[in-house]
Amino acid sequence: MLYNELLNREEKISVIGLGYVGMPIAVAFANKVDVIGFDVNEKKINLYKSGIDPTNEVGDEVIKKASVDFTSEESRLKEARFHIVSVPTPINVDKTPNLAPIERASETIGRNLTEGSIVVYESTVYPGVTEEVCIPILEKVSGLKVGKDFKVGYSPERINPGDKIHTLDKIVKIVSATDDDSLEEIASVYELVIEAGVHKASSIKVAEAAKVVENSQRDINIAFMNELAMVFNRMGIDSQDVLDAMNTKWNALGFSPGLVGGHCIGVDPYYFIYEAEKLGYHSQIVLSGRKINDGMGAFIADETIKKLIETDKIVRKAKVAILGMTFKENTPDTRNSKVIDIVDRLKEYGVEPIVVDPIADKSEAKKEYGIELEELENINNVDCVVLAVAHNEYRHMTLEDYKKLYAKHSKNIFIDVKSVFSREELEKSDLTYWRL
Repeated sequence: MLYNELLNREEKISVIGLGYVGMPIAVAFANKVDVIGFDVNEKKINLYKSGIDPTNEVGDEVIKKASVDFTSEESRLKEARFHIVSVPTPINVDKTPNLAPIERASETIGRNLTEGSIVVYESTVYPGVTEEVCIPILEKVSGLKVGKDFKVGYSPERINPGDKIHTLDKIVKIVSATDDDSLEEIASVYELVIEAGVHKASSIKVAEAAKVVENSQRDINIAFMNELAMVFNRMGIDSQDVLDAMNTKWNALGFSPGLVGGHCIGVDPYYFIYEAEKLGYHSQIVLSGRKINDGMGAFIADETIKKLIETDKIVRKAKVAILGMTFKENTPDTRNSKVIDIVDRLKEYGVEPIVVDPIADKSEAKKEYGIELEELENINNVDCVVLAVAHNEYRHMTLEDYKKLYAKHSKNIFIDVKSVFSREELEKSDLTYWRL
């Protein structure tokens, strides 16, 4: 049994794709079995070998102590017989699924696949991709036959980047496979590192669908909050005050308005929408939620412009600082960040905002968005501060700290996207404020 051979270190696990998902998995398994960590990005591999964790998911100290065998040489995958695929699955410009990364990963594994191996995909896909796209690639490239020479499973990643409470081991792992025997083996392997246990899905398609819909559900709930926030804004009602009152009921869901980006909630619904439309069904709720959430950056920028006008600022000459560039707080990941929508909308009005983020990957921000991130200590004489991402660094700042960033005149503006400060505190200050 492959499970026993892994425990006895007679066989190895490989993790293909060492990002925010793959790295924690590789490190966790390395405490139990021999692990090969593979990524095509040599720069990233060299960082890991140097004990540096650019994702901040496990931390430098853990990386230094980890026994993961990092490599960018695909031939090393021949040494493993249990492969975990955790490459990203983004969307194209037209919002359709971009399966190129997972297809390339399948080709790479296929070139190095040996008999008796198990391949488990963790990348988010729409139902059918594992069996209709990935398995044919594995068979064609390897010359082997699924079911006879190798087995395939699907176990959707559920890691919440930046979350130090709901970590990999504390989240129930969904597992599925092409047959019952491999399902039991895959479940046993994951149980080595998942304290919360596993849930055995009835089929691979069920597991694929579960991942897509769990994030679509969150997307829809946040879209509802965002729609309420936009309506309450017109009514002159503070949406956070409404939520505070509503959340006193035992069955309130606790969602709040905000920017929805990243590589899960901001992407997965489009995978569902794409497959539904292929089958002749035009999504109503999921697509509407996506449209609302995709428009929040522009809405926040428009409200910022209104405040500039209300305070008699010359819009084109206004100096605006945006604090935060990542897709969520306390993670360096800028992929699919909706802060760029605020930036782009402000530029339409002739405003060239300064963007600051203490933990964002600066090279990634430059490559993806053409933005040169500035240091907070260099920010001064601004007319408006937009607190877009509530990093701990920003939450620990007082209003007096923020006031040091402004020009020395009255009618300075504070845009509190994440409602970090209470309305009472903002009202007592001499800042003109707006919050979502």
